[in-house]
Amino acid sequence: MPKYVYDFTEGNKDLKDLLGGKGANLAEMTNLGLPVPPGFTVTTEACRYYLEHHELPEGLDTEIEEHLAVLETTMGKQLGQPDDPLLVSVRSGARYSMPGMMETVLNVGLNDDSVVGLAAQSGDARFAWDSYRRLIQMFGRTVLEVDGELFEDAISAVKHDRGLTEDVELTATDWQSLVTTFKEIVRQETGRSFPEDPRQQLREAALAVFESWNTPRAALYRRQERIPVSAGTAVNVCAMVFGNLGPDSGTGVAFTRDPATGQQGVYGDYLSNAQGEDVVAGIRNTVPLADLATIDPDSYSELLAIMERLENHYRDLCDIEFTIERGKLWMLQTRVGKRTAAAAFRIANQLLDQGLITLDEAVQRVTGEQLAQLMFPRFDEEPAGGAPRQRIGRGMNASPGAAVGKVVFDSYTAIKWSRSGEDVILVRRETNPDDLEGMIAARGILTSRGGKTSHAAVVARGMGKTCVCGAEELDVDTKNRRMRTPGGAVVEEGDVISIDGTSGEVYLGAVPVTDSPVVRYFDGQLDPASDEADDLVRAVDRLMHYVDAARHLYVRANADTPQDAARARRMGAQGIGLCRTEHMFLGDRRSLVERLILADTDTERDEALAALLPLQRADFTGIFEAMDGLPVTVRLLDPPLHEFLPDITELSVRVAVAEARGEARENDLRLLQAVHRLHEQNPMLGLRGVRLGLVVPGLFTMQVRAIAQAAADRIESGGRPCPEIMIPLVGTVQELEIITEEAQQVLGEVADERGVQLDIALGTMIELPRAALTAGQIAESADFFSFGTNDLTQTVWGFSRDDVEASFFSSYLEKGVFGVSPFESLDTDGVGRLIQLAVDEGRAAKSDIKLGVCGEHGGDPVSVRFFHAAGLDYVSCSPFRVPVARLEAGRAAGHAE
Repeated sequence: MPKYVYDFTEGNKDLKDLLGGKGANLAEMTNLGLPVPPGFTVTTEACRYYLEHHELPEGLDTEIEEHLAVLETTMGKQLGQPDDPLLVSVRSGARYSMPGMMETVLNVGLNDDSVVGLAAQSGDARFAWDSYRRLIQMFGRTVLEVDGELFEDAISAVKHDRGLTEDVELTATDWQSLVTTFKEIVRQETGRSFPEDPRQQLREAALAVFESWNTPRAALYRRQERIPVSAGTAVNVCAMVFGNLGPDSGTGVAFTRDPATGQQGVYGDYLSNAQGEDVVAGIRNTVPLADLATIDPDSYSELLAIMERLENHYRDLCDIEFTIERGKLWMLQTRVGKRTAAAAFRIANQLLDQGLITLDEAVQRVTGEQLAQLMFPRFDEEPAGGAPRQRIGRGMNASPGAAVGKVVFDSYTAIKWSRSGEDVILVRRETNPDDLEGMIAARGILTSRGGKTSHAAVVARGMGKTCVCGAEELDVDTKNRRMRTPGGAVVEEGDVISIDGTSGEVYLGAVPVTDSPVVRYFDGQLDPASDEADDLVRAVDRLMHYVDAARHLYVRANADTPQDAARARRMGAQGIGLCRTEHMFLGDRRSLVERLILADTDTERDEALAALLPLQRADFTGIFEAMDGLPVTVRLLDPPLHEFLPDITELSVRVAVAEARGEARENDLRLLQAVHRLHEQNPMLGLRGVRLGLVVPGLFTMQVRAIAQAAADRIESGGRPCPEIMIPLVGTVQELEIITEEAQQVLGEVADERGVQLDIALGTMIELPRAALTAGQIAESADFFSFGTNDLTQTVWGFSRDDVEASFFSSYLEKGVFGVSPFESLDTDGVGRLIQLAVDEGRAAKSDIKLGVCGEHGGDPVSVRFFHAAGLDYVSCSPFRVPVARLEAGRAAGHAE
């Protein structure tokens, strides 16, 4: 039979898939000889079995009982023993960090008898009854699904009656009375009594932890962080140690470096006379960890030594939870800590300088998503002599960035307003796991309680959201949907505020934003060696030099103008992978397209094409100049012609009004007839792409001629143009053969006319399933493929991106059909499989064929790693995403090797 339970002495940090992150790291710290309370872990395998079969695996109860007996022997007391009870915590612990998303039950083993024994042994009746009410409250909410607000309301009522403001002011008698009240709440809400049997408490708590893997908030967090649903969670059963035994006890969270900035030093929060949940919940404001040096110097010194040892052992920033029980330090958890994007780059660079990691390891410590976050705008510097910004508060700089939006006070409103296009700031006293959807929807999060280790701070850092926590001077009134500033001003829901996650400042109104130094660095405006550049820019520069040397994938840009092409090149693009010519037919040129469409004779059509030719040539000349010496893939006209004509409704009204006035609007009438003639029920699957080239004589050859003439112009000017011509929407090799034959003829004519050699590759965009399935045939007539993953995704899935994102996509994401939109990150199982097949068959038919991708997925970090593995030559993305693609391509190469 499989082994489902491991003592902390039996595991290690490499068993995270089996023991979960918490269990594996508790085992690791135990093996290092650190002060860890004894306990055991129920594996993720047991969780997966339970969730699949709705029952515990055979033998698990026996294993748990055996390990519990060992724990009781070690501690010298039994679970729930009346005179001196062993109490345990029951905590979740998935392979991946999911802060606050799953359940915890503390003080398991307390009942009406053992609470008396705990009071006697501790010499503190208040502590004992407080611990008992915590068990009933957690058990009721977590295991029995009682509304947690009912318990909080009961506590608030007692404090109100006693004229108190803080929980710590309640007496033993108050807590004993609340235990009775809590039990009655459980009975009324569930129809059953709170279980007095300690072993029943333990079993039900463990099952509740398993069940919490599939709660809506946990499922949402998994989708957000792309955590596989199959991973499951472990359950950790650990002997309780108490931080709420008086002023010489407490609990805290520590980081070996600042998770917001990456700077080295002492960072964390401490709360005297409290249990761990009080810190992470953010319901009481903590003191900085450095204050522990005064509160308990011995424990502080021991903690610093352990922090240094753990960081050197894990070779990374460590996030540590600890408890001090009457002067004795206990380690309750460690993990590689979540950090902001800026901290990730700084810490990787610091560890590299310290010799703890290699350059390749440093690159694996940062991600493309984090680099993208560093490129977000930030608040502009306040102009000298200008009107001062209206600062209304200041909190802790929990997660950096600049966020501007309308104030909302609950997740529902945040989601609703953001879906209607509003930028919002979620304002709460403190967040809890149920606020996750609102946090995702918001531009930033502001809380009046909690510190850098509160739920809001930890989750925001993990998501890259701007967050300011613990702004105590702001009186947040969520019930009446307003907050009051220290000066007495009232900020209502819907008012605009700006929050600075770097400084912790909160401003009324919209503060102007500016480019980040990282964007200025990539755009060539900031020399990393200059005094103006900070350590973050230098860290980015160092790692980018390494990934550029390591990566196998070339990175190009999607650019349609000389200005975009020039910026893409500054950003590090190695060419243009998609130049969309349809953008060159807009504006003043629409009239020429109208002439083309309305042409009744070959002469009229040729005149319209002749008028377009020099305009197209000038466009291409500018782009070839900006990308001199680098490849430029020009896609011939792709969208349906009706897109260049006036809207059918607007035109119909115009014609009807003219007829009613007796006016002759012959051109409008002809346009309306053309619009009706070109109207299609599903134009994206109609007359577009290569079909235009086959049906509209001279259209594609005009474009090819413009490309060839522009290349000749550049050659004569001493340039090195490298154009490539891409034919869109090919579904069969015969379409490609007809167009390429016509194109080659035009290229030959221009070369002869100008007396230059034109080496211009001809290829196609693979964006239809049939093209991917017949790639071997198509490759015989193509110099290159470029995968158009936007259309390929639409045609594989059978839905339109423009329509579904406004209709059922949100439901699909909420229900878990998609973990992430397939238009945002490549569907590797479906679309990716077609791409891999096309790559394999294309290369089998023509070994030197060039393969790339030019859809939006070319800048998505996860998709870039797939394209590397699939064996593509390049990816292409928007200029702003070029650095992200460069980094991920280098990470993919280093990871593979």
